[in-house]
Amino acid sequence: MLSRVTFFICAALLIYEGFVFYPKWEKTGTEAEISWDSVGYYWYLPSVFIYKDLKHQENKDSILNKYGGQPYFPGFKYSNGNYVLKYSSGMSLMYLPFFTAAHIFAKASGFPADGYSLPYQFAIQLGGLIISLLGLWYFRKLLLIYYSDKVAAIVIFILVFGTNYLNYAAIGNAMTHCWLFTVYVFLLLNTCYFYRQPSYKYAIRIGLLIGLATLTRPTEIISCIIPLLWGLESVSAKVIRERFAFLYQHIRKLLAALVCAILLFSVQLVYWKYVSGHWLVYSYGDQGFSWFHPHVKLYAFNYKAGWLTYSPMLIFAFIGLIPFLLKGKNKIAMLSFFLLNYYIISAWNLWDIGGRAMIQSYPVLMFPIASLTDSMLNSKYLKWVLSPFIVLFIYFNLWLTYEEHAANGILGQETTNKKYFWATVGRYHVSEDTKKLMDANEMFEGTPKNMKLLYQNNFENDTNANYTSAPIEGKRSICLSKPYTSTPVYSVPASLITGQWIRVEAALYTPDKEWNVWEMPQFIVRFTNKGEKVKETEIRVSRFIEQGERRDLYMDVEKPSAQFDTVSVFFASFNSNKELIIDNLRIYSFD
Repeated sequence: MLSRVTFFICAALLIYEGFVFYPKWEKTGTEAEISWDSVGYYWYLPSVFIYKDLKHQENKDSILNKYGGQPYFPGFKYSNGNYVLKYSSGMSLMYLPFFTAAHIFAKASGFPADGYSLPYQFAIQLGGLIISLLGLWYFRKLLLIYYSDKVAAIVIFILVFGTNYLNYAAIGNAMTHCWLFTVYVFLLLNTCYFYRQPSYKYAIRIGLLIGLATLTRPTEIISCIIPLLWGLESVSAKVIRERFAFLYQHIRKLLAALVCAILLFSVQLVYWKYVSGHWLVYSYGDQGFSWFHPHVKLYAFNYKAGWLTYSPMLIFAFIGLIPFLLKGKNKIAMLSFFLLNYYIISAWNLWDIGGRAMIQSYPVLMFPIASLTDSMLNSKYLKWVLSPFIVLFIYFNLWLTYEEHAANGILGQETTNKKYFWATVGRYHVSEDTKKLMDANEMFEGTPKNMKLLYQNNFENDTNANYTSAPIEGKRSICLSKPYTSTPVYSVPASLITGQWIRVEAALYTPDKEWNVWEMPQFIVRFTNKGEKVKETEIRVSRFIEQGERRDLYMDVEKPSAQFDTVSVFFASFNSNKELIIDNLRIYSFD
C-alpha cells in the first residue's frame, strides 16, 4: 500500500532528523533534550523517585547549576513555604516508562543516576520518537477509514515534510505536542470504534485519553467535544434529540468514561493538595487569557512566531473546509473542536509561543486537507494549481527546520520582523548587516557619503561608569555586568547631525558569551525630544561577537521623521551575568 511506504519514508526522515541531523540528547544546557518547558514537565519524576522531595525541592539549585536546562526553577514558592511546579503532571506520567529504563541503565552503567544525565536525555528523546511514530502509524489507519490509500499517503507526507510536526516529532519531542498528537489520534480512533460498536472497552479508553490530555494541558478538556458530537453532520432539533437519546441509552458507558477521566486528572489534584494544601492551584502566575480580546489574527500571522507564517501548509486546512463541508464526515465535532481550540490558544496572552500549540490538533485539521487532496486527485486543473504550492511549502518547512538548528543558522524567530523575514527566507547565507535586521528592522545599503564624526569617547577620562581591570586598550574600558546593568548615556545634540543616517560604533570584547537571546546585552540608539522618546533601535551584540573575541561593531539608524533634539547611545544588559567590555565609542552622521 502506498500509505504504508509513505509512512516508512516519513519514519526515516524523523529518525534522521532526531538522531543524525540534530540529536538533542547529546546537547547540553538550554539545547538539551530536557530543557526549557520540558524541564518543568519532567521535574516530577526525579523529585518523586530520586530525591523524594516534591515539597521543598532542596536539590533544585544544584540541578539547574549542573545541567542548565533552563535558567530558573519551573515553579514557584507557595504561601505555605512549599514549592509548586508550574506545569501539570501528564507528561511525567507518559515519560515514566522511559525514565524508568534510563534510571535502571544509569545505575548499572556508572552514569550519574540523578535524572538528568545522558541516559535520561537519550531515553526521553527516544520515547518522543517512539510515540511520534506510533501516532503517525495509527493516524494512517484513521485516514484509511474515511479516505483512499493514495489520499492517506499524501496527507501523511504533507504532515511530516510540510508542517512543524516534523520539528516537534523528531527534534523537540520532549515537548507536549507530538505526545498529545498521538493521544488525539487514539481518541479519534476509539471514538470512531465506539460509534460503530458502543462498548465499555471503547468508553473507558475515551475517558482515559481525555483524562490524560487534560492532565497534560488542562485546556485539553475540550477534547470531550469530539466523542460527544461525533457523527453529527448538521444541527437541528431532531439531530440534538437523537444524540441525547443515544447518550442516555449508553449512560453507564458515558459515566464510566467520565469516572476514568476524573480519576486520571485527580493525580494533579492530589499533587496540588499535597504541596499547597488546596485542591486547585493556578500555577501560571500573571500569565493568563484575554478571553474578550483573543489574538486571532496576530497568533496566525506575525513574523515573530506566527502559526501560518511559519507553517503555511496549514492554509490548505482552511481551503479544504469547502470540500470537507460538502463531503466530509463528522463535521460538527471536528469544526467545533477546532474553533474552540483556536479561540483558547489565541486568547493566551503569550501568543508568540508559535504554531507548536496547534500541533496536537493536526489529527483534526488534516481532515479538511484530506478532503482537499481527494478533490485535487479528481481534478486535473486543481492538481496544477495546488501542487506547486505544496512543493514550495515543503521546501520552506525543510529549510526552516534546518535553519532553526544549523550551527550558523540565519533564523531568529524570537525577534524576527517582516523586513528580516523577507530578506532571509529560503536562503542559507546572509551578510552580518542583514542579521542586524533581527533586532534593528532597518539597514543602510550602499556606500556612506559625507561621513562626519560627531562624538568619540575612549573612556580614559570618564569617571562615571563601571570599569574593568583588563581594558581593551589604554587604561580604561567600560564593563557591563551585574549589578551594573546599563552604561551611562552618551548624547549629541540634533544640531550637529548633517546626514540622514546615524552610525554608532564601539570596540567590544566578551570573555564569556551570552547565548540566551533574551538575556543578550543590547547596543541602543535613542532619539528624544524634550526628554520624550521619539525612536529607539537596538541590536543584541552577542549575535555578532564570539567568546574571547575583540571586534568593532557598528549599527546604522535612520533619522526619524518626527522632530527630535538629542541622539543618545548606551549599552544595557538587564538579565545577563556575562561581562561585556566596551571601548572607543564613536557616533557618526552620513548620507
